[in-house]
Amino acid sequence: MGQAVLDERKMKILQAIIRNYLETGEPVGSRTISKYTDLNLSSATIRNEMADLEELGYILQPHTSAGRIPSDKGYRLYVDHMMADKEREVNEMKEMLLEKEEKMERLLQQAARVLATNTNYAAMISAPQIVGNKLKFIQLTKVDAGQLLAVIVVEGNVIKNEMFSVEEELSDETVLKLNILLNTQLGGLSVNEISLGMISAMKQQAGIHSGIVGDVIDAVAGAITSDEDLEIYTSGANNIFRYPELADQKRASELITTFEEKQELTQIVQETLSDDENTGIKVYIGDETPVQHMRDCSVVTATYELGEGMKGTIGIIGPKRMDYEKAVGSLKTVMTQLEEIYKKKQ
Repeated sequence: MGQAVLDERKMKILQAIIRNYLETGEPVGSRTISKYTDLNLSSATIRNEMADLEELGYILQPHTSAGRIPSDKGYRLYVDHMMADKEREVNEMKEMLLEKEEKMERLLQQAARVLATNTNYAAMISAPQIVGNKLKFIQLTKVDAGQLLAVIVVEGNVIKNEMFSVEEELSDETVLKLNILLNTQLGGLSVNEISLGMISAMKQQAGIHSGIVGDVIDAVAGAITSDEDLEIYTSGANNIFRYPELADQKRASELITTFEEKQELTQIVQETLSDDENTGIKVYIGDETPVQHMRDCSVVTATYELGEGMKGTIGIIGPKRMDYEKAVGSLKTVMTQLEEIYKKKQ
């Protein structure tokens, strides 16, 4: 048997009753609701609407009080409605992001190619990462009796999903309370703003469910600082063979492998991005480079920025007798082009 679809006014009143009850634990009266919503309704109208909601089975009147509390059916409607809203928001974001990501991928691959062609050296570009991510919202959903799914959305609309096992089955009301607790306390914060004091206060508020709060906060920290999916685009690795001092078989094949496997390149990216000065161009000559197999090379890197705190690394790898002036000039040109093209595509 499907639930009756409530009109917007009734839905807003039901939401206000539930939110107020979750915050205070007290039955909610019509006067409270008139202050709580932007509906500008008289107390009499709210009383009529509440009587209808009670008749439909969404709220109950405890014997000892004039106020109302949500029924299980009310909670269920609220949870479904809230989840549908968040689901829609997440799906819209995902679609928009996929489109943006494809464009970004093409743009970066093209930029790496241009850099390699212009300089006759090897080139690399890392996809932009959000630096200093802030949390947008968290959505906990029951998957089944023993499992919770946390969808974590971070500034820049990065979405992470984490599954948690729970000891006992949680009621809809508990999941809702946890959602409200997590979002009101953590929304808009970056990882370094989440203090231990705040975490212990939240765990205290969550009572017997403090373990879940701890797990979710760990997942949030992971989502905000995660760099395991750092994408790096390379081009022109074969240009290395043009330079006799790098072209002997062992050296060249080690360098090519470094380019293909890319793990070691992330060290260059992280070192460039973690430089707080971020004054632009950095030059590593020989042993100065953080990558073992590039000790016979010079590496020139720069940080590019695409607004919204999105930063990435762009780099040129060549012999120590590199034409540094040309390399730096090409880097600056490609950086400027990247930033301009990105602005146009917004």
